[in-house]
Amino acid sequence: MNSSTLTRPSAWIPLAMSFAALCLVAGHVIFFGHARETDESATAHLFQLLITLQIPVIAFFAFKWLRRNPKYAVGILALQALAGAVACAPVWYFKL
Repeated sequence: MNSSTLTRPSAWIPLAMSFAALCLVAGHVIFFGHARETDESATAHLFQLLITLQIPVIAFFAFKWLRRNPKYAVGILALQALAGAVACAPVWYFKL
């Protein structure tokens, strides 16, 4: 991957948001367990915000960089998608 493209905020911010979402879920499971709650916690709301707010950032990145440098942009988009899937995996696994 082109390091100058990866240093753009629109490239790395979704990765950081996915990592933060993963840390939130992992911390919640470690400290409170994975039992279903009757009401969603603040952790669940933060997770949803982090995952949802990635979409406009990723769309901006795709709009700007797919035309300029498609080879590297597709790689970074795949990395962003993988990071999002990894962040969502514990939620799917534990059915949170």
